[in-house]
This record gives sequence, structure tokens and C-alpha cells, in this order.
Amino acid sequence: MKPPFPARSAADAAAGAVARAAEQIDRPSPSLLARLPSSRIAMAGLCLILFWVLVALLAPVLPLPSPTAQDYLAMGHPGPSAAHLLGVDTLGRDTLARIVWGARIVLLVAPVSVVAAYAVGCAMGLLAGYCGGWVDLLISRLADIILAFPVVVLYVILIASVGASALNIVVAVILSSAPAISRIVRGITLGIVRKDFVAAAHLRRESALHIMLIEILPNCRGPLITDFCLRLGYTTIMIGTLGFLGLGIPPPAPDWGGMVQEATPMLIVFPLMALFPALALISLVLGFNLLADGLNELAQKD
Repeated sequence: MKPPFPARSAADAAAGAVARAAEQIDRPSPSLLARLPSSRIAMAGLCLILFWVLVALLAPVLPLPSPTAQDYLAMGHPGPSAAHLLGVDTLGRDTLARIVWGARIVLLVAPVSVVAAYAVGCAMGLLAGYCGGWVDLLISRLADIILAFPVVVLYVILIASVGASALNIVVAVILSSAPAISRIVRGITLGIVRKDFVAAAHLRRESALHIMLIEILPNCRGPLITDFCLRLGYTTIMIGTLGFLGLGIPPPAPDWGGMVQEATPMLIVFPLMALFPALALISLVLGFNLLADGLNELAQKD
């Protein structure tokens, strides 16, 4: 009696196994960002960030007074009112308007600073890990010297010596963050530089720049994405700290840290004057940290 289904030969079975293996190879695993919606923590952080991005984008069209306009009649009653939903500051300027416009400053200065720091730090780390020798020694010792300073002290020294401005904050973030970033990139590069695909690139006579940027740097993206989000949170806190110390964005530009500092003399009488900008700063930093935690959780599942 013939079997109900024809028996497959060994060659057919082997061909099927090869086809399935090839299919698995051709189908790339989802990237870290593609799996982002599966993490509730990351999505919660992303929603907080997108909220402030939306607020910053809509600032010019929202029915709010100018963040620098003064309402002298409201100075005697700075609490929330129909005209000023979150009250006014000590100079009679609308708190809500200053928070909304201050979001534009934070969301511009912090990402630009971190991106610039990553450009410098990645270059340092790639050169140190790929070249080795005296190049690695020089870059590593330079990073050690800068990292020996406490971060807050380094920021204060740099800003106080050159003056407070958005550009100087970017420069300060680069000088303080690039060495730490270079250490991360250097460590990953040392583990990749001896891989077979790097050796194949050498055999193809690819340039050193091509190998560093095309072969090595993309393999560093997992840890760097998580660190990037964390560093955005750190930089946001530092911008607020500098504003509180009077070394942030120069007035009358709205700065969340500067708003808290200006409200300090009225803290006992009108605590809401300092509470609202502080909550804005906390929520944005929380968003960056939650996003980083979610990305780290996803990376550990790989």
C-alpha cells in the first residue's frame, strides 16, 4: 500500500532546511527603535518628550502674552487668575507663557549640545580604539584629566570665565561630556576592531575613515542610543542648574532654572511661582530617563 503522502527524500529535506536558514538570515532582527512600542516605560517617556516638543512648536500660535511683557497690575497678586492661568513672576511676566517659550530653549540647547558632544566624543573614541599606541594614550590621558573635575564645578568654571550664553553652554557640554562618550566608544571599538568583517575591509583596502565610520561606528549604536537619552536628561538638568545659579540663558529670555531662581525670594509667600517651572523641568528630565530605561531594557533582551 502506498503511503497517503509521498515521502520526501533526504535531498529535499536538506534543501528545505537550507531555505529556512537562508530565510532567517535574510530577515533582519528588528532594530532597537523598531521595538520601542513594546516597552511601556519607553513609550511613557516618549509621550512626555513629545508633549513638550508639541508645546514648543505651538508656542507662537498659542493665545498667550509675550514671555517678556510685564503686567504691573498683577504684580500685587501673582497667583493664578483668569488673565494668568499659572500666575506671574516677580516682574509681572506670565508664568505659563515663560514656561511654554522656555521649552523651546531647552529643547534646542540640550539636543544640540549632546549631538555636538557625541560628534567630538565618537571621533575621539574611534581614533583611540582603532589607532591604539600613542594616539590611544594621548586621548585617554586627556579624557582622564577632564573627567577628574566634578561636572558642576567644570560647568561653573567654563561659563563664569567666558560668560553666559547658549553657545557657551554648548561648548561647556562638549568639553564635559565628550571624554565620557569617547571612553564608551573606545571600549566598544577595541572589541570590534579585530572582528572578521573589519579584517575583510582591510583586505578590500578600505580607508581608515571608511572602516571607522562604516564598519565600526554602526555596531556601537545600541549602547550609544541609551547613553544619548540619559545624557539629554543630564544636560537638561545642568541647563536648569546653570540657570538657577545665574549662569544660564541671559535674561530676559525665559529659562526654567532662572525662573526658579527668580521665585526663590517669594518661595514662602507664593510657592507656586517656583513650583510650575520646576515641575516642567522635572517632567522633561523624567521623560528622557524613562526613554533611556526602556531602551536599555529592550537592549538587554537581545
